[in-house]
Amino acid sequence: MNVHTLIPNLCELMNAIQPDSIISRTFYKDSQMKAVLFGFDAGQSLSEHTSSHAAIIQILQGEATVTLGAETQEVSSGAWLHMPSRYKHSVYAKTPLVMLLLMMQGEGE
Repeated sequence: MNVHTLIPNLCELMNAIQPDSIISRTFYKDSQMKAVLFGFDAGQSLSEHTSSHAAIIQILQGEATVTLGAETQEVSSGAWLHMPSRYKHSVYAKTPLVMLLLMMQGEGE
C-alpha cells in the first residue's frame, strides 16, 4: 500500500487552456486537503468570493492580479499565498495562467 502520492509535473495534468475559459481539475482529496489545478485563459477571472476553508494558492505559470481583502497584488510564477477561511479574494489572469489551489479540509467550518 502506498502512503504517498507523487505527481512529477503538475502542469502536465492541465489540458490545453481553451480560449475565453477557465478549467479546473481536482486531482487529490483526502480528509485533510483538497487539491485543485486551475487553468485560465488571459482575461478570465474568478470574481470576489470567500471559502469556508483556509486555502493556499500557488501560481505555477503566468501572471495574475489577485485581490486579497482590500489589497491588490500583481503575482507571477512562483508566487505563494495563504488565506484564512472566509477571506474575500479574487483572481484575474493577465496572461494564460496555471494555478494550484489547496483547500484545508475541516478548518474554519
